[in-house]
Amino acid sequence: MANLDLIYNRKSVRKFKDEEVPKEDILKMLEAATEAPSPKHQQNWHFVVLTNREVINEMADIVTKSHEKIGELAKTEKDRKIHMSVIKYYTCFKNAPVVIMVYGSEYKMIEYKILKENNAPQEVLDVLVSPQSAAQGIGAAVENFLLAATEMGYGTCYMTGPTHAKTEIEKLIGFDKPGFELMSMISLGVAEENTPPKPPRKPLEEVVTFID
Repeated sequence: MANLDLIYNRKSVRKFKDEEVPKEDILKMLEAATEAPSPKHQQNWHFVVLTNREVINEMADIVTKSHEKIGELAKTEKDRKIHMSVIKYYTCFKNAPVVIMVYGSEYKMIEYKILKENNAPQEVLDVLVSPQSAAQGIGAAVENFLLAATEMGYGTCYMTGPTHAKTEIEKLIGFDKPGFELMSMISLGVAEENTPPKPPRKPLEEVVTFID
């Protein structure tokens, strides 16, 4: 039976030791990421590696301000408190020595082009794009990265929450590749000792259906 320990050992890590991650190790994880499947093999991903402490801290400040601004819009105090309670999870990347910024491009669909040129109803076009194929390809690449990092002894945390400040973050990073936008982030480093265990998963009978 195959050893699947790297899958079961992976967990989100939010506290890291003050240790550098060698560039050659980062490249190995990124190479693993690019081995992921992608719709029509478009490989619609690009990875920006941040190790500059000042930039990472400034990015955390940007996310904090954006988060607070959203919280101010809450209609009830309960909603505001719930929203503000997760800010530490949205900015925990500031504790990491490396942050991988995951960019993605639009998934080009010939089906969409054909149907649109033939005046297909909008509801038909909406169904076509509803699987969010571009995001699915990015997610597969990120998971490969996380598993490679786990196997190599590193801790990671996969985040999409901070992207509510993506416009400001993109300006800060200054990465410019036509057609690409920020999709998610991965914090990376050597995990602190005794980080919290991963939360339990739903039982299979709750999430699996067999149709014979």
